[in-house]
Amino acid sequence: MVKVTDENYSFQKVIAVLGVTLMAVKFLAYHLTGSVAILTDATESIVNVVAAFVGLFALYLSAQPADRSHPFGHGKVEIVSATIEGVLIVVAGALIVTESVRSFFEPGEITDLDIGLVLVALSALANYAVGRMAIARGRRSRSPALEASGRHLCSDTYSSVGILVGLAVVYVAMHMGYDARWLDSSIAVLFGAIIMVTGLRVMRQCVDDAMDRADFGLVSDVTDAINEYRHDDWIDVYNLRLLKYGPRMHIDVHVVLPRNMQVSDLGMEVSELEEALERRFGDAVELSMVTVPCRDYNCRYCSRNCFERCADFERRVVWTAEMLCCDKPHAVDCLVTMRRE
Repeated sequence: MVKVTDENYSFQKVIAVLGVTLMAVKFLAYHLTGSVAILTDATESIVNVVAAFVGLFALYLSAQPADRSHPFGHGKVEIVSATIEGVLIVVAGALIVTESVRSFFEPGEITDLDIGLVLVALSALANYAVGRMAIARGRRSRSPALEASGRHLCSDTYSSVGILVGLAVVYVAMHMGYDARWLDSSIAVLFGAIIMVTGLRVMRQCVDDAMDRADFGLVSDVTDAINEYRHDDWIDVYNLRLLKYGPRMHIDVHVVLPRNMQVSDLGMEVSELEEALERRFGDAVELSMVTVPCRDYNCRYCSRNCFERCADFERRVVWTAEMLCCDKPHAVDCLVTMRRE
């Protein structure tokens, strides 16, 4: 079975090759047209190529197995890579704004816009298609580097769209005898600002990941997987904690099991829970399970046939994400809730 990290690395190769190809196409469009806006877009592509290869190295390193120096693997390097890409996106947006403002006061001659528009449009379509695929794949595999690469491609698309709109207006105006070159710079400034906002959002997400901010959507997915495969021997589950290391995920959880269960059976329960999580999340899961023997108060919530029962069965506990994150067994009052911000 192909590992998720290997798939992400292969997809990042596509992004890197695409970046180099489209950079060449945009510089060709600038050579043909002499448009400052297209030169700005081509210059931004240099940033895209650098970011693509930074992401490629990060995904290569992230795919390396855990070792003595990095017992949880190398997935955190993706946060570093995504941060660099976020900074590069902001820098690219700032360069576009700066160059657009300069060209607003010093407009240059524009020729062969029809060919230039076609080349930029094709580049924008390719960037957007691959960018959306990268974002979707990055979210599914919890890869910050791949998702950041996708956002970078999409931000490049937005700038290209702005340039296309501006140049299309200029193209029509030129054929009507008007000088509308100022629109080229004005629209480029707007989309440059949008690109900077995108980069700041990427950087904010990286800070959250570095601080191990709770991913409530992921906690809910883990809860669904546990509920789907639960059986009577899993009397209670609590103190669920998640740590993300790039595409890898470390899960720490306490499971209340029958106190008369043999040691050999305890190992089987750990394997069953690990298998349930791997069916949902693939090979990127590392499980640390603490087994806790049941107490007398658990009998009210346990439907097992047991000779050591101290109380009649009352009801089955329905596990929710909030309950599983509680740090106490659910037979005891648990007032800890997850705050969604």
